[in-house]
Amino acid sequence: MKTFSKPHVAVVGATGAVGTTMLSILEERDFPIASLRLMASERSAGRIVETKWGPIVIEDLATADPSGIDIALFSAGGARSKQYAPKFADAGVAVIDNSSAFRMDDDVPLVVAGVNDAAITSHKGIVANPNCTTMALLMAAGPLHDAAGLKSMIATSYQSVSGSGKTGMDELERQTEFFAEDLSALASGDWEDPGGDLYQRPIAFNVLPLAGSITDQGYTDEEWKLVNETRKILDRQDIAVEPTCVRVPVMVGHGIAASMWFDDPVSADVATEILASAPGVQVWDDSKVPTPIDSAGIDDVLVGRVRETIGFRGGISLFASGDNLRKGAALNAIELAELLLER
Repeated sequence: MKTFSKPHVAVVGATGAVGTTMLSILEERDFPIASLRLMASERSAGRIVETKWGPIVIEDLATADPSGIDIALFSAGGARSKQYAPKFADAGVAVIDNSSAFRMDDDVPLVVAGVNDAAITSHKGIVANPNCTTMALLMAAGPLHDAAGLKSMIATSYQSVSGSGKTGMDELERQTEFFAEDLSALASGDWEDPGGDLYQRPIAFNVLPLAGSITDQGYTDEEWKLVNETRKILDRQDIAVEPTCVRVPVMVGHGIAASMWFDDPVSADVATEILASAPGVQVWDDSKVPTPIDSAGIDDVLVGRVRETIGFRGGISLFASGDNLRKGAALNAIELAELLLER
């Protein structure tokens, strides 16, 4: 494996919500950088971005030469990752990709920093960042799995609109302003549809029990990510996962309600102790309920409502919330880059 001391770094997709967050986190964490390059689509090429490392001109990804880059942080969407990440890897670049393009590739490790760090050592040029919902959930489920062996889980996500990018955030803002003109109509049923290009139903003042696109067996791609990525990250293919993914009118921060059962029963007190000592996790008791708005802008995943199951005994129920742009995407990517430096 190629080793680095002070690497040459590229941020690919530098003008998007996750890309700009990557840049700010690199600065916050004082990541050691020999040189920094920023890349995006032709539309953004030529723009100058002021950074801690000086002004940087955004390059057109389509024509950029990856020579000389040590680590590339990709957040340019699945199609561009499939097209360009292998090219970067073939040039000797360690690619950390935030899209879904390579997550289920057997030759690509899928890594949550703090949960399955050792998996990164098997990379062959590309490391995959998990889905933002899976990431927040696994920050809680991973330590419990290590202690007791996760065998089944029911998980319902409450996903913010930033998971759909800036378009989702803009749509929520516009629809909120539209409905605010006559809030009484929401109670009487006389509301008018504000229109939208992104979601099947209005998102403002509403809950959409369908996040993602319908695929196999009536489940969405977001739901299948919870199933397949959980199994790969925890290296156990027989974990039974029953997922439901919901879109909610929150700007930033995903929440996940999960009930989990283990090979060895775990009490609420023991589960709380395990979670309280887990890296990147804050445990909040019922006097300080963790919510998505609390998790926005911070690195840690918040976990609360830890309790023993009552319908099917022997399990643990909890609620986890994390910033989907930070730990759910940009922060984890940079933590993986830090792991590469350490190893």
